[in-house]
Amino acid sequence: MAGSSPGRRAKQNGTDLCPQGDRVQAYCELEHVLQEGDSRPPCGVLNRLLAEVSQDLTAAQGVPDSVRMAASNVLVALARTHFTLVMAELQSHLKAMGEMSKEFVLVTLSKLFTSYAPQCISFVWLTLAGLRSVVGWVRGGRTLRIACAVVKQWLEGVKVHLCSGKQCPWPAKEIQQIYQNLSQLFCSVLRHWQDCKEEKDKQAVLGAVATMMAVLLQEELPREHVWEQLLWLVRLYQEVQDTCRGTKSLNIFLEALEGVQSVIPKDKFLAITSAVFYHLSDDSKERSEADRAELTHCILLQARICPEETVQFLQSQLGADREAGRVAALGLLGALARSDEPVMAKKLPQVVEAVQCLCSDPRIQVRRAILLFIKDVLSANARSCSAWDVVGHIFSEFSRTAGRRAAGDLSAQEAREEGALQELCMDILGSLDVSVSGMTKLVWPRLLLYVVPAQYTGMLIPVSRCVQALAERGDLMVREVEDLDPHFLSSMFQGPLLTPQTLLARLLVVAGSPFAGSELQAAALLLMLNLHSKIHRAVGAMWATEIPLLLQCLEGKDESFPDSAGWEQRLLKFLRASLGTMEDEAWTKGLSCELSRWLSSSPSSSGEKSFLYKALGTVLGACKEVLHIQEKLLQHLEEANAEEPSEAQGMISLLSHAAESNFHTALDTLTMFASRLCRGQNGRSSRRKKMELDSRRAQATRSALILAHGSLALRASKEQLLARLEGDIVGNILLLYSCSCRDLQNTLALVQSITDFSSAFQAVGGSACFNPSLKGKLLEILTELLKKYYLGTPVSPVPLKVVLALEQLSKLKPSLGAKDMCDMLSLCCKNVVLHPSAEMMLKIRKSQQAAQYLQLLQASLKALGRLMVVLLETETSGFFQNIVHRSMTSDNMWERKRALQICSQLLAACEERGRGDACKHFGSLVGLLAPLTCDPMPTSRQLAVTCLSSLLRIQAKATNGVIQTGDIGSLCEGLNDRRTVCQLQTSSKIARTVYRNFPLEDTIDFMMAIKDTFRKAKGMRVRAAGRWLITFLQMHGKDICRDVPLTNYILRSCTSSPQHSTFMPFLSQAVVILTRCQAGITTDSFFPAALSPQTVRHGGE
Repeated sequence: MAGSSPGRRAKQNGTDLCPQGDRVQAYCELEHVLQEGDSRPPCGVLNRLLAEVSQDLTAAQGVPDSVRMAASNVLVALARTHFTLVMAELQSHLKAMGEMSKEFVLVTLSKLFTSYAPQCISFVWLTLAGLRSVVGWVRGGRTLRIACAVVKQWLEGVKVHLCSGKQCPWPAKEIQQIYQNLSQLFCSVLRHWQDCKEEKDKQAVLGAVATMMAVLLQEELPREHVWEQLLWLVRLYQEVQDTCRGTKSLNIFLEALEGVQSVIPKDKFLAITSAVFYHLSDDSKERSEADRAELTHCILLQARICPEETVQFLQSQLGADREAGRVAALGLLGALARSDEPVMAKKLPQVVEAVQCLCSDPRIQVRRAILLFIKDVLSANARSCSAWDVVGHIFSEFSRTAGRRAAGDLSAQEAREEGALQELCMDILGSLDVSVSGMTKLVWPRLLLYVVPAQYTGMLIPVSRCVQALAERGDLMVREVEDLDPHFLSSMFQGPLLTPQTLLARLLVVAGSPFAGSELQAAALLLMLNLHSKIHRAVGAMWATEIPLLLQCLEGKDESFPDSAGWEQRLLKFLRASLGTMEDEAWTKGLSCELSRWLSSSPSSSGEKSFLYKALGTVLGACKEVLHIQEKLLQHLEEANAEEPSEAQGMISLLSHAAESNFHTALDTLTMFASRLCRGQNGRSSRRKKMELDSRRAQATRSALILAHGSLALRASKEQLLARLEGDIVGNILLLYSCSCRDLQNTLALVQSITDFSSAFQAVGGSACFNPSLKGKLLEILTELLKKYYLGTPVSPVPLKVVLALEQLSKLKPSLGAKDMCDMLSLCCKNVVLHPSAEMMLKIRKSQQAAQYLQLLQASLKALGRLMVVLLETETSGFFQNIVHRSMTSDNMWERKRALQICSQLLAACEERGRGDACKHFGSLVGLLAPLTCDPMPTSRQLAVTCLSSLLRIQAKATNGVIQTGDIGSLCEGLNDRRTVCQLQTSSKIARTVYRNFPLEDTIDFMMAIKDTFRKAKGMRVRAAGRWLITFLQMHGKDICRDVPLTNYILRSCTSSPQHSTFMPFLSQAVVILTRCQAGITTDSFFPAALSPQTVRHGGE
């Protein structure tokens, strides 16, 4: 028809109707016209149009693709009104021979099917026949791929109509014709396209062949041919590089196979399964999640078609040693378990047993795959796990990974992988759905087995969530033995007996461990709350109230317990209250035995051992049986290795917590144990026994016992302390100390215990008096220690601790005499104020213990200040000069700072007590403090101003006058300036404020103090002293007539100093000021002849 068209003849004659660009535009406009509702061209126009469009559509060359595509669109638009005519035209082109392009004919057929699928169905058999001719001459390229796409598209439409159950739009004869043409097309494709080389061609052919097979499966006769060519399809699938697209094509065939009642030959089926499984388990290629999902879907399709064969195949892969094969098989079996296929539900117990055999495989990916399989199985049907304790495997795997990580011999990658396995174990258990069939019986009460062992501590978080879910469902009921899982019973009787006390002890330890983390601690508390009926029947109501409050502490909602020590105290208080609520002596003894067992088996390095000591002591404090308490205390006092600081502290914690409610029993036990350590020191024991008593461990144990006595004193009530302090506590301390080697550890223990029991006695003693002779003995020991360590090297904390002890001991009645107090304070000052030296301070600040030592030094200085305040009650004469004078003029800037700290405390105490007699030293103190306002240390400058302010306020109260001190505090900012000029200016301003209230009768004391600074000080302190001297003479030079002779003497004595050149300018200026203020006074009366008046005058100027 097109062969005789005018359009073709015109082109053959070499004439074109319009340029190509205009031709595309013309086709677009024509398409638009044809799509209008009432457009229907006449017959003659229609024929001419078909001829022209067909000529462009099938031109072998000379026509661009844009024109062909526009022509194709015109035909699709024309088919709206003349579908049969257009389809006939296209069918003729498909069958036409000779040089003709059929590419866009195929494109147009695809578009027609997209737009007019119902009308196309009637032409399927013709289209299939036409496509066979295309296959015959096309060998590859774009035309092949388009032809495959048309085949796939049209056959999918046929498949839908055949499977829809509707009345077929063609007679049975035509159906047979369709299958016949399709079979011929199928054979033609296999014959001509089986050796295509390009990847895209292979993908297209695979999709077309799979679709043809899917349709051919609908009839019985062609099926045999399909089975015969199935291996060819598998081979082509294996050659395709794009696995995802290839698998999608294969799935088309499998989905069709699933819908027909036909049995695929076993060897053909296994070939498909093997090919897909190979791609899934090929670890040489990186596959995306989409690829894996498509491959998995393909295997699941096969499982629905042949479930027995699929499961058997996957089980066989479990037996292979290839890691990737095992991992892939486990993943597929897990997916099958999730799919809830009936046949899989029957096979699952068998599969679970097969998977159990892989548990010994050490490879990380296999172990991970087993865990994921368990997760899938548990989410589907927990009853299928009756043959294997999968819950136990999860915990075992967690313990296994924890052990490997703790060994420390893993690479960074291996450590990350093991950590990921641990997280997976926790995730599986934490995500269990307890509503799944058989889940409750599977996990309860089996989970209780894994609460106590320490290696499963990290799993308490998911265990807690699981138990919480069971509790909410009301499944935490007691079961009869015959109802319990046999694997649980086996595990139960093989391990330690799980008692309520064992359970509570473990949960308490986890909740109290500072290293566990708040989430793990909360999990332990929630387990206690949900398992309260398994622990003790009496605590339900009390725990329902208290445990939520503890959980709020962990969540940070309660700010009153911000640290681990506060949390421990709160938890131990909760434990005491719980035991009080139980009122069950036998149960409490059982808990103490369980905690004792845990304590004995815990290594010294364990972070939980510290809490175990306290918890056991708390439980023993709640016991009433004396012999039991003594037995447990003695057991752990003997077992503890006091050479370890944590163990020594544990002994003290054990005794002190037990003494909360059983003070006398704890002290008696301590006395008994202490006597064993001191027995035989007088030479009546064997040599071996003496060696044991002199061992380092024995010495460390004595030290811990000395500290324990002081700790017990702090826990005692008034009646208990008054009854047993002097004879038992202090007596035992002195006995233990006398038997010790007097090393640093024992000395510090003695000093600390004296501090503790003195503080305890002072708190509860009231008007009671301490034994004077015993107090004197203790003072003698402490003062001897001060003498021993004075100026000792290296710097020791002993003197500083002794000062703290003396502060507390001196408060005990009867009070010390004034002389004894002064002697003691003098010795304390030598150890705390004068020592350490500047060189030693520099070494201390560079040491690792710098912060600890400096903190202790500050505490000692404050204690010394408080001790001096005690002396204020009885003695003030010469006090300031004797204590602080020397240190405030020292060359050691650290010593000056310490002296200023003491001075500020003393002046603050005088001000508070209204001690105006401190003003007797007003002049000398001002002279000492004045140079320190420009001290090199900023802290010392501030302290000097603080002292001056206190001194002025004391004077104001003593004289009952209104003294204008000015805002000295605001001037402190100027002293912080790094510029020396600014510091000196600020110091001069402070001087003028002080001198406005200066009592002139203290002039000589002031001058003497300034003279000491001139003679001993250097640098800025000398300049500051000079400024204060000049300012004083400027303000009061006319008012000190009677003090001029002595002033003259003091100033002249300064010139004998070897450093007189430093302060000579200030002396010269002072002389000039005095000669102007005092008539008849000349420079000759101030200086020797060696210094001429001209020199003095020049210096003054």
